[in-house]
Amino acid sequence: MMRESATAQHSTAAARRIYAMLLRHLYILRGSLPRLLELSYWPTMQMIIWGFMSTFLATNSSWVARAGGVLLAAVLLWDVLFRGQLGVSLSFMEEMWSRNLGHLFVSPLRPAELVVSMMAMSFIRTLIGVGPAALLCILFYDYSIFSLGLPLIAFFVNLIVLGWALGLLVVALLLRFGLGAENLAWFIGFMMAPISAVYYPVSVLPGWLQKLAWVLPSTYVFEGMRAVLFEHRFRFDLLAGAVAFNLVYLAAAFALFIAAFQSARRRGSLLQVGE
Repeated sequence: MMRESATAQHSTAAARRIYAMLLRHLYILRGSLPRLLELSYWPTMQMIIWGFMSTFLATNSSWVARAGGVLLAAVLLWDVLFRGQLGVSLSFMEEMWSRNLGHLFVSPLRPAELVVSMMAMSFIRTLIGVGPAALLCILFYDYSIFSLGLPLIAFFVNLIVLGWALGLLVVALLLRFGLGAENLAWFIGFMMAPISAVYYPVSVLPGWLQKLAWVLPSTYVFEGMRAVLFEHRFRFDLLAGAVAFNLVYLAAAFALFIAAFQSARRRGSLLQVGE
């Protein structure tokens, strides 16, 4: 009888400890909007992107065959944007994780100089990340994205600049909300994927969504990529649209970063962030 009672008490105590740990993580989840969003984010994004793709291919089954490598080119160019954004975000988060922000800003380093260094590091990270994938495309699929020629440079530059703007937006949010917002670095760029017409033309989107798509520089880039592959011409009007919106977004993101930095410095939070 005593043994059964001890076993029951042990089981009850174990259940309480498990419940306590579960409750702890539920409180963390409830108190973090980015974590809540992340739970449904990826399934939703996958459903939207491949839903539009399925809708398009259902009535355009020969589309891919008309230009070999169009999907591979889209994947590689999209990764330029993603790596560009992640390069800026991760460079800043590594300083936060190591609690080094306070040390940086008691040095002569200026915020603008930090931004330039993060952009340079983002460029290096992007080349390291996308370069091997582009070479493996040649080996595995006999497709070279370099066949796009000089337009590839324009596509690359515009996508990485947009990535920098998104990266600065993430950094500003990190300065405002701390590392509780670090998950934004991994999915903020993909929020644009469904309406950037990466794998399908803008015409596939509903009319109201097409208007939103045309304020994104990435949309101009991917429509320009398809013009090169399908029509064998480089559309300077699309390039001009991408450049114009990129300048606006980059300037706005830099201004937001400076405002968030000044606010964090006034609050003294630069010395308090870290793992």
